[in-house]
Amino acid sequence: MSDLRKIIIDEKEVEVPGAMTLIQACEEAGVEIPRFCYHERLSIAGNCRMCLVEVVGGPPKPAASCAMQVRDLRPGPEGQPPVVKTNSPMVKKAREGVMEFLLINHPLDCPICDQGGECDLQDQAMAYGVSGSRFTEPKRAADELDLGPLVGTAMTRCISCTRCVRFTTEVAGITQMGQTGRGEDAEITSYLNQTLDSNMQGNIIDLCPVGALTSKPYSFTARPWELTKTESIDVMDALGSNIRVDTKGREVMRFVPRNHDGVNEEWISDKSRFVWDGLRRQRLDTPYVREGGKLRPATWPEALSKVADAMKGKKTAALIGDLAPTEAIYALRELVKSVEGTIECRTDGAVLPIGNRSAYVGNAAIEDIDDAKVVYLVGTDPRTESPVLNARIRRAWLNGAEVHFIGPKDTDLTYDYTYVGPGRKPLNDLVANAAATENAVVIVGQGAVSEGDGIAVLGQAMALTEKLGGKMLVLHNAASRVGAMDLGAATEGGLDVALEGADVVYNLGADELDIAVGPFVVYQGSHGDRGAHRADVILPAAAYTEEPGLFVNTEGRPQLAQRAGFAPGQAKENWAILRALSAELGQALPFDSLAQLRSAMVAELPHLERIDEVADNGWDALPTKELKQGKFQTSVKDFYLTNPIARASQLMAELSANAKARAEAPIAAE
Repeated sequence: MSDLRKIIIDEKEVEVPGAMTLIQACEEAGVEIPRFCYHERLSIAGNCRMCLVEVVGGPPKPAASCAMQVRDLRPGPEGQPPVVKTNSPMVKKAREGVMEFLLINHPLDCPICDQGGECDLQDQAMAYGVSGSRFTEPKRAADELDLGPLVGTAMTRCISCTRCVRFTTEVAGITQMGQTGRGEDAEITSYLNQTLDSNMQGNIIDLCPVGALTSKPYSFTARPWELTKTESIDVMDALGSNIRVDTKGREVMRFVPRNHDGVNEEWISDKSRFVWDGLRRQRLDTPYVREGGKLRPATWPEALSKVADAMKGKKTAALIGDLAPTEAIYALRELVKSVEGTIECRTDGAVLPIGNRSAYVGNAAIEDIDDAKVVYLVGTDPRTESPVLNARIRRAWLNGAEVHFIGPKDTDLTYDYTYVGPGRKPLNDLVANAAATENAVVIVGQGAVSEGDGIAVLGQAMALTEKLGGKMLVLHNAASRVGAMDLGAATEGGLDVALEGADVVYNLGADELDIAVGPFVVYQGSHGDRGAHRADVILPAAAYTEEPGLFVNTEGRPQLAQRAGFAPGQAKENWAILRALSAELGQALPFDSLAQLRSAMVAELPHLERIDEVADNGWDALPTKELKQGKFQTSVKDFYLTNPIARASQLMAELSANAKARAEAPIAAE
């Protein structure tokens, strides 16, 4: 960067870009500056004044370091670098004064506040405040807000940092929160008492530096120091958001995001954050066998021998669900191979080319959206399919990128777009008229490839990408899909060909489809959902928080989910069930531990070993052919109920009902 400036911070000289703010320059120098309103992913408000520093030679008063750039500093009288002090008597006095003002109206309810133990105000009052207050007048109080079933409010605690307002308007793209009133009547509120209509609203809980906004479902259940914290990966969509799973004993208490600039930054969707109550309900915790039309509990040896007897000498078809870890898919593929069966992961009918990674993943990284000048959305509604990815597209739009959309008319994406048309014909025309454009990104959704002509649609999307000179990203909905496609867990001709003539269907957590009457069905999964209802034998398995697993996200990045707890009852890890079944079949798989399984898998697919790296997929363009008439459908009908864990969650059911009620047009009184 050419515009580098030298600056001395607390007697340490650093060289930083002139566009940096002083608070960022101090971080570069390793100096911590307290702050409440400043957040590096939001616009600068400069209204809490906690980040005051002394600029030597400047005005005789402290300066807000979040709102002043390095290039605004004047050099010394002989051209010396500007000097900034963060620990002088002036700064200490200023911070103590600001903290005293902030605490004037703040209630002393730390013992009953959910933020206790992880509260910025607590921490900074200890570090930068004084021991007492000179304020003896009555404290101000404020009415609580009803923001919906997710975010609990205690607005008396609010310090008006406006982080929640800036997040909802800038990142989430809704306009329901703001600040009204002036002086002591100023308060953060929702206009006209609206509840928040966003599937990313839970992030304001993390952003709030005090206990004004807390998690309603988690309220009063645990303290931060009681929780065991495990770094993991979210599987509610195919983005692969980095999360931390907090457990208390055997119970998952909450999910919070981890920062990963290349994937989810520091946001997660509401489904990812609040689905944890679904891990406790509808769980399968013992094997079941169907006798006389009814399921009865059974032992593991009995259930496995019944499955083995059914599979011997019969045509077996294996189906892979949306939440299966790559290790389980590999074990199932090897098991099916040993009995010469078929396997299929595209259970939603998506037509993706087997073996061509540049066509079913693309060649773009999620980060490429940040620099995009033009974004083409083909048959995808990212607001419901991947809200965090949609927030990235929204930021690109705010930075001047054009968005072109092919799909259902009047789709609300939280940003403006040029509507190209409803489906295939407009895509043909777009390809015919496309010209080279700087930093173009084409995003193809599952709605575009799930109606039989997916290869042709992908071919046209790749042709569009080539003409634009840009990059393509295929946006998947299922966390397991890219890993399964990498392992070749698919049959030429798709689901119908895989199931054709099958006597036994081995269902690895595929709950999104109905299996016809006829074949013997084995269901291996964690929840009593649609797959378990149809099953003749149920093998209870661990959920994604209960076993270590590898997941490959929508851009082809392998990531590890770690075990945060243990599966209930007799449920076992997915790969271990398949290993035990293979021994029962007399075709024992050649591994006895997860490490051995991973070694075998990585030997076949070396890119799975490079955790957190996006592999180079090359570019193998599919043949192009004219698409026939037809519209692209939306692939996610109900954001909150897309998988068995979400469908077991009471909270997700409530959110789904609320969303439906909001979507129905209000009827005027006659």
